[in-house]
Amino acid sequence: MPELPEVEALAAYLRERAVGHTVQRFEVASFSALKTYDPAPSAIAGTPLSGAGRHGKFLDVSLGDDLHMVVHLARAGWLHYRDSFKSPAPLKPGSGPIAVRVRLDDGSGFDLTEAGTQKSLAVYLVRDPAEVPGVARLGPDALAVSRDEFADRLRGRNGQVKGVLVDQEVLAGIGNAYSDEILHAARLSPFALTGKLTEDQLDALYAAMREIETDAVQRSVGQKAAELKGEKRAGMRVHARTGLPCPVCGDTVREVSFADKSLQYCATCQTGGKPLADRRLSKLVR
Repeated sequence: MPELPEVEALAAYLRERAVGHTVQRFEVASFSALKTYDPAPSAIAGTPLSGAGRHGKFLDVSLGDDLHMVVHLARAGWLHYRDSFKSPAPLKPGSGPIAVRVRLDDGSGFDLTEAGTQKSLAVYLVRDPAEVPGVARLGPDALAVSRDEFADRLRGRNGQVKGVLVDQEVLAGIGNAYSDEILHAARLSPFALTGKLTEDQLDALYAAMREIETDAVQRSVGQKAAELKGEKRAGMRVHARTGLPCPVCGDTVREVSFADKSLQYCATCQTGGKPLADRRLSKLVR
């Protein structure tokens, strides 16, 4: 799933490449992806693309003075920028992985696509981003929150630190991948309870969050959209590296699997050398 750094990079790319151009046509191929009906997609034609930003993991494309296309890419969604399109013909419903196409006045534009069968990509056309339920519920941005507010919000939602970090109502922008990286850098178990974290552990966690997310943004911004996924994978120390050596201590990176996701960690760096039990097989070991 694209997280804060990748969405920030996509917004930066759109600001560089697309802002200033006018939307020629807004085409919807997957009607389940479009979550709003007013304003209608046809209302966007002739509107200048005036800005691009984000709210947590939501991409916000500004259209003129008072419209926004807010996009949540979900687990398998992506933005593909095209310098030109092969055909001027409008998209037909069900056009493969393409959910939405935005054509601009210079012949370029971008597709919002989603792989797989679980269709969760969501596009909202709104006058105020706060009209999007997911945006309205967001906590403070992970790169904007102060250390004290960070500590207060984590302690206010008592639970396993991995789950609290990825709760968008607590902090906006952190997902499964970067939470693994943050916890590894902070040398904390994914299942440590937020209510029992010491001040030193909170300091380490906040510093790790700032370092990991800032570094990822710096590495991502300036990359083309097609290169971002590879850049993300290349920067990971433990996430998606099960069975490989930890780059810090050399221990084998381990995994805990859940029904629809998994986490990766280093036992030596994070759990005092004690492996966590896989929840598919037995109870958690803290």
